[in-house]
Amino acid sequence: MTDTLRPVQPAAASAAEAPDVPAPDGPRKLKRSIGVVGGTLLTISCVTPASTLFVVVPDLFSTLGTATALTIAVGSLLCIAVAFCYSELGTLIPSAGGEYAMVSTLAGRLAGWLVFVLSLLVVMIVPPVIAMGTADYLAPVVQLNPSMAGAGVMLLATLAGLLDLRANAWITGVFLVLEVVAAAVVAVLGFAHSRRGAGSLVSMEVAGQGGHTDTVTAMLVVSGLAIALFVTQGFSTAVYLFEELENPRRNVARTVLATLAISAVIILVPVIAITLAAPDLAALTGGDISGMVAAWSNSAVGTFVSLCVALAIINAGIVMVIQNSRVLFASARDKAWPEPVNNVLSKLGRFGSPWVATLLVGVPGAVLCFVDLDTLYGITGVSVTGMYLLVAVAALLARRGSHAHAPAWRMPLWPALPVLLIAVLAYVLTQQETSHLLWTGGITAAATLYWAFYLRPRRESRWLVTVPEDGQA
Repeated sequence: MTDTLRPVQPAAASAAEAPDVPAPDGPRKLKRSIGVVGGTLLTISCVTPASTLFVVVPDLFSTLGTATALTIAVGSLLCIAVAFCYSELGTLIPSAGGEYAMVSTLAGRLAGWLVFVLSLLVVMIVPPVIAMGTADYLAPVVQLNPSMAGAGVMLLATLAGLLDLRANAWITGVFLVLEVVAAAVVAVLGFAHSRRGAGSLVSMEVAGQGGHTDTVTAMLVVSGLAIALFVTQGFSTAVYLFEELENPRRNVARTVLATLAISAVIILVPVIAITLAAPDLAALTGGDISGMVAAWSNSAVGTFVSLCVALAIINAGIVMVIQNSRVLFASARDKAWPEPVNNVLSKLGRFGSPWVATLLVGVPGAVLCFVDLDTLYGITGVSVTGMYLLVAVAALLARRGSHAHAPAWRMPLWPALPVLLIAVLAYVLTQQETSHLLWTGGITAAATLYWAFYLRPRRESRWLVTVPEDGQA
């Protein structure tokens, strides 16, 4: 982590230092085409609160029972500190590369490369994890194989991701309205059919085998925080869109923080309602939210909610493919790969979208729909936690040298918040399943070897993290 980047050079200067790299006219830039409303719609859609509520939260209910709402609340509080880090770093280091551009510039190129690998794991795994939930919520209309349905959603999202970003902002905005309506219906019905008091939210109980009631320990809650962080993961999309947002110095921080607040409410309020209204502990642990909604109302309402969730999942797929393709695009622009690969990944289509990068995110995502879901969940939780940890380290280093006086949004309570975040996230990692740590660690080790044998020996021509001029004061 001591191999820190020099101050960012114009692309032409970087090429001059590296004769084997053709000098471009300048760094390829994405088109500024969306304002704060469009950016907020895209960012909230990437969190995909309703699909997270219906696809990811049931897994938390199965292990945490009545402690699910508490765990999500604690995770959301941690994410406030994470959001502060993203807001400061995202406006200090304005690049579509997101986490890896921020960490590379402030904590060294190896650290940035590892963040890129972790973020790549997240961006490749999360969309198919969400997409595989489509079949369950289309069941009232048609019976589909979950893996086949998920693959279909990923391919549809890939096609939509090739379109103009402004068009996608409004498409996802329409879907988002339906998504919020579905979450609101669940919350209203749940509170209207409450069976237990608010004390049940901290009763720490889960249904065990044989009808017994088991106690949810503090260690289980800590372990569940990795997935709880994943529940609201997506508010960082505003950072990825820096190069396409109008007035980004002002709008990035506002979008990141507002999105976290809105998405936490959309997810947490229905979770509380479900916990209070579930017929019994076994039903809550089973996590059949659609079944409970139908029992609280009627089959027609249950079908409506299910279809809204299916649309929300498609919406999430579109937004995630858009976001994730920007990560690959930025990595090619920053020379992370052999030159032929960089040239292909940095191609822009007629609508201004990085079309090759979009295909390379969407098509493998369709293939991942056929991988074991629990493994995907575990690797994602570890990767998100590790990525946030390295971002917090970068935030701790954000006010030294020339960066101390650079124009950027600045977080309150620095450096206490990054230090606290680093300590908590490191402890959360120690509580994860060994197999998930080994999978993620093995991939990270392979990436480190690529760094050691390919990127580092070519430091003058590879992994040149550029930050395009944004013209913002």
